[in-house]
Amino acid sequence: MKSNIPVYDIGTISEFRKEEILVSKFGPYSASHHNLHYPHRHNFFHIVLFTEGAGFHTIDFERFPVTPYQIYFMIPGQVHSWDFNGYVDGYVVNFSDTFFQSFLLRPNFLEQFNFFTGSLERSVINIPVEYQNEMIGLFEEILIENDSSQKFNLDLIRILLIKSFILISRFNGEIKEDNSSSYNYTVLKNFQQLLEKHYLRLRMPKDYAEMLYITPHHLNALCQDLLGISTGEVIRNRVILEAKRLLVNLDLSISEVSYQLNFNDNSYFSKFFKKQVGMTPEEFRRKALMK
Repeated sequence: MKSNIPVYDIGTISEFRKEEILVSKFGPYSASHHNLHYPHRHNFFHIVLFTEGAGFHTIDFERFPVTPYQIYFMIPGQVHSWDFNGYVDGYVVNFSDTFFQSFLLRPNFLEQFNFFTGSLERSVINIPVEYQNEMIGLFEEILIENDSSQKFNLDLIRILLIKSFILISRFNGEIKEDNSSSYNYTVLKNFQQLLEKHYLRLRMPKDYAEMLYITPHHLNALCQDLLGISTGEVIRNRVILEAKRLLVNLDLSISEVSYQLNFNDNSYFSKFFKKQVGMTPEEFRRKALMK
């Protein structure tokens, strides 16, 4: 099987590496890694806080304008590229999915923050003026600790990052849930985790409802209420997202993309894709690569 879109880990960017975390000013980081301007995946969490510059960054084929005092969060597996106008600076922090595990008892600690769910509308955040200096101060402290060889410097980086996550969740207006809605969000999150594991094989809502020990009607009601779309559409959207991620890799033919997505018939995949996206896989590939 041919390789998919490039996947980078922290070790790939070795001159910035420090165990399970990478911390840098964004200007030199970007200038040293021109290959990162093209579509690629990360197998780590990726945070960028812009302080100056313009242009665009694209996450899973949605384009966002770069503006000062904007912060964005990416989770492992998302496809990403940059298209800047002139010099861009700020801060970048990459950390592995195990970076917090030895420090916190809660393995799913990051999942409570909406900006770490992979939801695009929640992962790009403009920092209000009154919080900008505090955020810059936190990232400067993280840089200083990263360059330090003092005892517990990595733990202090973890603490500073957690503080920044909590601060962002507060000014970003994340809603506190009551016990009833908290249960619903838990079920939805479990569904999304199951979907991530099984979307290549299981495409029917009843399959996921069964694993969650609820009825398909209940699961559909949760999706409609919390996401505004049906269970079937959630499943189809995940398949389409992976199709888009594979289609930007020119090493894969349309037939190979279809096969990797577990479509037995290439023409059925093309019809499915066109119905959901409004263009054929070939048309999407041409359009995506022209950007």
